[in-house]
Amino acid sequence: MIIASQLKPGMAVRVEGQIYRVLGAESHAGGGQQVGVVKTKLRNALTGTMWEPRFRPDEKLEDLALERRTMQFLYRDPENCHFMNPFTYDQVEVSRAALGPAEKFLKEEMRIPVDFFEGRPIGVVLPPVMEVRVTATGPAVHSQQDSTWKEAVLENQMQVMVPLFIETGETIRVEVETGRYVERVRAEKKRF
Repeated sequence: MIIASQLKPGMAVRVEGQIYRVLGAESHAGGGQQVGVVKTKLRNALTGTMWEPRFRPDEKLEDLALERRTMQFLYRDPENCHFMNPFTYDQVEVSRAALGPAEKFLKEEMRIPVDFFEGRPIGVVLPPVMEVRVTATGPAVHSQQDSTWKEAVLENQMQVMVPLFIETGETIRVEVETGRYVERVRAEKKRF
């Protein structure tokens, strides 16, 4: 058991018989007669639905011990993503809905940690920001306006808003959870 004020992103908890991944947790202290509250953002590990419940800071929740295994992403079908253990060649599938936005960032042969609970895969662990190549966007415009954006299509078929100076073929960093542009990846300059 764990109290709500100890929740951290990445943990798994069971609430009302359902397994949830913790995506975010913020503790807010109460004042005077008011009791504090813990605002959480949870994703159902089976259905992928989001839930943002509030808990009392001292409320007890069942935390779940996860087993993490590095697996290789093989392919996706209309409903599931398939992974293989590179040492035993055992294959498992995780529903695309349960993976949420992370599913769009999976590339064939990519090795990533997969979390298991009671022998069943419940999700993957990706960094909060991933690098993705821009495959289509309007022509680059270099202006003094930082607040003007244009649409771009990425190699994973996502559409994001990017600054005007981004060109087709460039690599950018994107937040996995929100799909927002973070920054352009700059090529390292060679020193002679």
